[in-house]
Amino acid sequence: MQEITNPLKKSILSGKWGVVMQRSEQPIMNPYLVVLLGVLAVGFSSIFTKLAEAPPLIIAAYRLGFTVLIIAAPTYFTGRRELRNISKKDLAFACLSGVFLALHFAVWISSLHYTSVASSTVLVAMQPLFVITGGYFFYRERINKVGLLGAALALAGSVIIGINDFQIGGQALRGDLLAFAGAVFVACYVLIGRNLRARMSLLPYTFLVYGAATIVLVVLNIFYGSSFYPYPTMTWVWFVCLAVFPTIFGHSLFNWALKYVKAAVVSVSTLGEPVGATILACFIFGEIPSPLQLAGGGIILAGLYLFINSQRKAEPLVYSIQEAR
Repeated sequence: MQEITNPLKKSILSGKWGVVMQRSEQPIMNPYLVVLLGVLAVGFSSIFTKLAEAPPLIIAAYRLGFTVLIIAAPTYFTGRRELRNISKKDLAFACLSGVFLALHFAVWISSLHYTSVASSTVLVAMQPLFVITGGYFFYRERINKVGLLGAALALAGSVIIGINDFQIGGQALRGDLLAFAGAVFVACYVLIGRNLRARMSLLPYTFLVYGAATIVLVVLNIFYGSSFYPYPTMTWVWFVCLAVFPTIFGHSLFNWALKYVKAAVVSVSTLGEPVGATILACFIFGEIPSPLQLAGGGIILAGLYLFINSQRKAEPLVYSIQEAR
């Protein structure tokens, strides 16, 4: 085990304490399988978002708001003591993680007003670059050469999917910058989660994160003058579906896995989301993917296989980040 001695890293993530990698308790499920299940669940996000007849920022607010309502009762019964005893530092970082999640939704959605969906998707897909860098800088999480090749392939596949409609310059430049900021924000959300999940149970952590994100999104909607109602009955159904599938069975599974796998594993795996979404859209909306999209999707899957397999073989033991006193 190697203690992180850089004072900047200590101050950012652990106050006066350092962080070390140490063997964690054996997980109840294979964390790599859980990450893949999360990717499948997150694939429903674009489907339900497209079906909901509401402004995107409102959709994001209700998605997280309903998630908080759903997990409130189980959090109270299983995690209220933990929440009562949480340190001010962990509380602050959990809320900060929620702020980053909300900002990710906000800037990514805003980017779509200025640039193409393809451009926005490609730029947000850059987030593994920040997570891999941050994982090494803060936690000394190294990725082997095969893993880096797999991550590069998955990233290249994402670029291929959106390259036809990629825009840059002029009005699109503002949207491109917003989408790029979205990549930075979601990377911060993942990196903070990697640290806090070592000390916090899943429900208390996600309750605080989603709660903070909901508050930020509600404030943003009020600022922009968005209407919180009325909406068609089915739109409310899609709001709940967004809370259950891509959030509880998507993001929450990612957050569960962050206790046992490197932050980069979760981050790179999310590049598979467009593949699942494309397959679902084909069956639900009859949207036939283009040859370029099929090629990009195949490259993403090949890259993910290389990456996850290399990490699984490289780390047969399960490690989590713990405080070094």
